[in-house]
Order: sequence, then C-alpha cells, then structure tokens
Amino acid sequence: MNTVNIQIPSLVENIRIVESFIDNAKEQFKISDDLYANIMVAVTESVNNAIRHGNACDKDKNVSLSLILDNNKIKFLVEDEGPGFDFNNLADPTAPENIEKPGGRGIFLMQNLCDEVNFSKNGAAVEMVYNL
Repeated sequence: MNTVNIQIPSLVENIRIVESFIDNAKEQFKISDDLYANIMVAVTESVNNAIRHGNACDKDKNVSLSLILDNNKIKFLVEDEGPGFDFNNLADPTAPENIEKPGGRGIFLMQNLCDEVNFSKNGAAVEMVYNL
C-alpha cells in the first residue's frame, strides 16, 4: 500500500497545490487520462468545499489530502477542521428548482465521477475511491 499526504492552509488559491499533487500522482502511478480528468474535478471540488464550507476560508485551519493506492483502487481522502454537514439531506442539483442555482453541484459531481464516495467525521472527511 502506497500513501502520500499533504496539508494546505484554507485559502482558495491553494487549489493549485492540489492540482500539482494530482499531476504528480498521474505520473507516479500511471493514471489514465480519463481517470485523471475525473480525479482532478472531484478532488479539487472536494478540497474547495473543505476550504470554503468546512473551514470557512480560515487560513489558520488546514485541509488534509491523502492519496492511498491499495490493490486495484486509488483513494483520495480530504479532511477539514470544520464541524461537518448533513450529507444525507442534500438538495438535488438536477431538480427543476435547483437547476439555475450557482452552487450545490460539488457532491453530485463527486458521486458521479468516483466509483465510491464515503463520508465520515460528520461530513468533515470524504473518501473518493476509483477502481484501477
């Protein structure tokens, strides 16, 4: 099992660090272009949510990102220092009343771009799993 971890302060501009982390993982673990695109969108969306919603853009709070390569799966674990949220009662972004809203699609995207999405710590941690 291979594990790589980084921690970033909760500043939106640090998303570029996450993009570099994913670029490096693509090279190191020979991730296909299709899978790479899905990972890039889902993981950056998750980190963005952790920065904005979980840690409320508090630069004194960190977001942790871990990559775990295990058998035929690659997992990304994103964790913030916030209180979490009710991930079981999210508005459906595809519902007519929500289509025009500017936000609310991140978790929907994650669930559609990953093979598996698991929340823990009351929603302050999310694991995104991809089958290789």
